[in-house]
Amino acid sequence: MPKFSLKIFLPAAGLGERLRPITYHIPKPLLPILGRPLIEITLKKFSAVSSARIGINLHYKPEMIKEWIKSSVYADRAELFPEDPIFGTGGALKNAEGFLSDSHFLVHNADILSDIDFVQLIGTHLASENIATLATHDYPKYNNVVIDDNGYVIDVENPGTSTPNPDTFARKVAYTGIAVYSPEILKFLPNGVSHATVAWLAAAKAGYKVQALDFTGCYWNDIGTPASYASAVIDALRNKGETVYINPSVKKCSLAEIDGYIVIEEGNELGQDISLRNCIVLPSSLPPEGLFENCILGADFKIGLNESEILRSSNNAILIGTGGSNRNYYRIKKDKNTAVLMKCREGDADYHRHIEYTKFFLRHDIPVPELIETTHEKMSAIFEDLGDISLYSWLKCRREPEQIEEMYRKVLDIAVQIHTEATANVSECPMLQSRIFDYEHYRWETAYFIERFVKGVRNVKPKNLSAFEDEFHKIASKADSYPKTIIHRDFQSQNIMIHKGIPRLIDFQGARMGLPAYDVASILWDPYFRLEGDMRERLLQYYNAHSPIPPETLILCRLQRHMQALGAYGFLSTVIGKKYFLKHIPEGLRLLKQDVALVKDAYPELYGLVMGL
Repeated sequence: MPKFSLKIFLPAAGLGERLRPITYHIPKPLLPILGRPLIEITLKKFSAVSSARIGINLHYKPEMIKEWIKSSVYADRAELFPEDPIFGTGGALKNAEGFLSDSHFLVHNADILSDIDFVQLIGTHLASENIATLATHDYPKYNNVVIDDNGYVIDVENPGTSTPNPDTFARKVAYTGIAVYSPEILKFLPNGVSHATVAWLAAAKAGYKVQALDFTGCYWNDIGTPASYASAVIDALRNKGETVYINPSVKKCSLAEIDGYIVIEEGNELGQDISLRNCIVLPSSLPPEGLFENCILGADFKIGLNESEILRSSNNAILIGTGGSNRNYYRIKKDKNTAVLMKCREGDADYHRHIEYTKFFLRHDIPVPELIETTHEKMSAIFEDLGDISLYSWLKCRREPEQIEEMYRKVLDIAVQIHTEATANVSECPMLQSRIFDYEHYRWETAYFIERFVKGVRNVKPKNLSAFEDEFHKIASKADSYPKTIIHRDFQSQNIMIHKGIPRLIDFQGARMGLPAYDVASILWDPYFRLEGDMRERLLQYYNAHSPIPPETLILCRLQRHMQALGAYGFLSTVIGKKYFLKHIPEGLRLLKQDVALVKDAYPELYGLVMGL
């Protein structure tokens, strides 16, 4: 249930001049962020803490905003306040005085994205005697709100511009565009055009408290320029652990070449002769053929962007990757090309394994990135740049089944090559030959599943642990009894890059000697992408035609792999803080339930536990 009952007012009348030509077509409140307009993101967040009414002022492209509100779930709660001319941030509130005068209210600029905690902001205001509680942060570019030692506003430099005065030495913060007001604030606003700062200063002068509540460190983006819009979109992608978003309405994009961060909004089709890298395609833009890089594409325009700015990079190094690794990977300039710089923590044993495994795999034509140089004392290495599109991202485009199956066959060819040719020569790499995926490792995975997923995510404490121990012992003993080959150990769609249409393997430093069925289970029963049953069966037959695996090992490895994946999702989301892994849990759990049902007589305790999760 919502915690508060205060109203919200969204200033949404602005022309969006700095965002032109985008705003010639779309008003700022309706700018899409991965399929959702800005105004919807704000209202959904607000509705989680209050079910009260919503006020919105209108001026620029009012019919488009009205139409969106009319078709939204907020239609019955919304009241609109047209303005002509625009009244400004203070005049807008005065114009809605009849709507706002009966209770406290939240004001949230319609072009702001942030993770500022509404509960903290509203709760602080209601518990205080403040006439206004402003969400502020330390943002030197915009620090123009002067505060005293207790955090109360005493002045505003260059009101209405968010421009600091460099000649003034005082404690200053920046206003985020989000505030909670007591209705008394309205009496400090004149009729007509004015800025909200007029009321802040007048109220403070009259003895009222205008508090600047510090939210420094929270995410915040003022979407005022094409670059800031692009960075907000890419931030949203990263926050979801994605590099590609393609609106579900987009029916045609499977033949387009994509790389980097890609967003394709609704109403678009991409032909086979188009190539996109770090591009945002706005709704109904239908871009023509050609090569597009670092840009926003609209119905009749292209806006070029600075890659380092929109990706928030520095020193010519761009942080890449969204997986679970605790290593950092950066795209850097190397001679006339780009390369990937890997930085490991001191003492990370995987660093040396990565280097040695790379050399070994390359000698036997396993398609991994070329090793360019190493700096052992800094625990870093530079590799060939394979781009940003993994098999997982490649599959975001709606593709024909034949296209998907052909790509998976190429991926399975890599698995066969590792399990056969590379294995036959493993004595050349003692570091790999000595690392065995054995009984203890299987038991570690099942303990990981219980601790990090069953207890950590589902908050379930198994009652009969000894019975589970017996069944896990049985699974591990059986799995450990079969012949072993080299296995990648995390052979799933996020660890396979699609570079120039060809799959290449990454993140192989965890490779061990184990059951080849573990890799087959990892890719064909992958929570990141659901293969249809018939296709999966054909692909399994394709693998077996090249390198047969004992059928009884496959179900063991499927059980192990599903439990390991769920344990990893629990650890990465609840311990490391990468919450986007939570979205993969439903599919991982579905796969585990499906497979444990096949062996419920052999493992009744595990079956009972899993089916109850």
